[in-house]
Amino acid sequence: MLYTIDLLGVIAFSISGVLVALSKRMDPFGILIIAFVTATGGGMMRDVLIGATPVFWMINPMYVYLILGSTIFAIIFRHKIDYLRTSLFLFDTVGIGLYTVIGIEKGISAGLSMPICIILGTMTACFGGVIRDILCNEIPVIFREEIYATPCILGGISFFLLELLPIEDNMVLLSSGLIVIAIRLVAVRFKISLPNLYAHEDNV
Repeated sequence: MLYTIDLLGVIAFSISGVLVALSKRMDPFGILIIAFVTATGGGMMRDVLIGATPVFWMINPMYVYLILGSTIFAIIFRHKIDYLRTSLFLFDTVGIGLYTVIGIEKGISAGLSMPICIILGTMTACFGGVIRDILCNEIPVIFREEIYATPCILGGISFFLLELLPIEDNMVLLSSGLIVIAIRLVAVRFKISLPNLYAHEDNV
């Protein structure tokens, strides 16, 4: 189950990267690079921090093949998935939900404490998007008012709360990931955001 979730996260983030790169009118090589860093950036940082080297995609080439396949798919069918502005948001949201639980599980396997595991899960989910946005000359979503890292943190807390209940581990994984996705969807749907510290200055 964990491996399946990891692969689904790679697909979601790869397509997310492709959509951003296409909006910047990059060439095929640039699109592939953006897809690759979006899908692997958070996981690479996680692995380096916990000393799991070589990093995950170097050990298992399936990740590289999956990123390449997802990139080609997204380019070929770009007119099907790129005509709505919500496409990028949806793939990105699914990606952070899946990667949050992966990062937490990696932290648990490394024997880390609950707060550190939640930080690791949030980092795994968000850092690929940060690299993507920086390379595409955008302010990273995580640094804007839009709710992005907060759902990951809340999903991480939910993960450990659910583990206290008599339910299967797979259900804990799925439920935690869905909580992250649901919180972000609700936040965007109802325009819930973090407080704007500069609102008063902007109105002056």
